[in-house]
Amino acid sequence: MNAALRAKSILIDPRAEWQAIERENDDPAYVLTRYVTLFAIIPSLFGFIGACLIGALAQSGAIVRTPLLDGLFGAIFGYVTACASVLVIALVIQVLAPLFGGRRNFDSAFKLAVYSFTPVWLAGIFLLLPGLHFLVLLGFYGLYILWRGLPPLAKVPNEMSLTFAITITIGAAALIYAATTAQHTIFGTPGF
Repeated sequence: MNAALRAKSILIDPRAEWQAIERENDDPAYVLTRYVTLFAIIPSLFGFIGACLIGALAQSGAIVRTPLLDGLFGAIFGYVTACASVLVIALVIQVLAPLFGGRRNFDSAFKLAVYSFTPVWLAGIFLLLPGLHFLVLLGFYGLYILWRGLPPLAKVPNEMSLTFAITITIGAAALIYAATTAQHTIFGTPGF
């Protein structure tokens, strides 16, 4: 799998890409090592550079930077929680799928969680500059990607897929918010 090509395809034409993903037999370990490990590092890396090297403008007009050691541990924490979040979301999709008329299949649920997180991870680029942090909201495009992927992968009926996608997105947003708050509280770095 070419991770860059997969990311481009899932962003540009998710419907067609989900059909291709459905036909693949990649197990979660393969997807984790070939995709998640590459993209989940983006918010951590750019958050580290933004917080430690570029800094933020304080109300007093001074530039405030996070100490390098705190930034490094914060970036590691962010990376680990990004990888763990995908696993948690996959488990939630697997458990809730039958309630929305879908099937319970962890491999498909993991692919749904991973590839739907693509815009979230790519939006982590905006952690580089404090004035651009609001652009991380572009990660909510993952809702659309998830919505398009639920019928082919989880076999959720079309009429239930939007409700299921919104439910999963709310849970994912709460999980990201909790991880970000923990990272900021413990290490003083902007998390994602």
